[in-house]
Amino acid sequence: MKDSGLYRLIIFLPQEVNITVGKLGNIDFPKGYYIYTGSATNGLQARVSRHFSKRKKKHWHIDYLLFHARIVSAELFYEPVMSECELNSKSKKELDSSIVKGFGSSDCNCKSHLLYLESDKSKSV
Repeated sequence: MKDSGLYRLIIFLPQEVNITVGKLGNIDFPKGYYIYTGSATNGLQARVSRHFSKRKKKHWHIDYLLFHARIVSAELFYEPVMSECELNSKSKKELDSSIVKGFGSSDCNCKSHLLYLESDKSKSV
């Protein structure tokens, strides 16, 4: 089986926090649920496992948030029928969520790959 594809993390942040996220600067993150969409062209399982670890160097935007939050669940898509950007856009439309501008989308034209939900509506995607 090829170890590449897309993933979607359902994340819970237990309290409001202001985080300096790399070059994005300071961002206020309200308490609640977040959905992060990502991809890995090689090592999908290793990438997602890394996200679950608290002891790591902060490399991606999501690493800064995950230091303060916990992953509730992860979905892996080994043979995706859409791109990372399309999956993120689909999730945003289905959940009517807001975005964290610029987060996780520095390598594409999307406004963000991190969606915010006050409550856990993730089961509906």
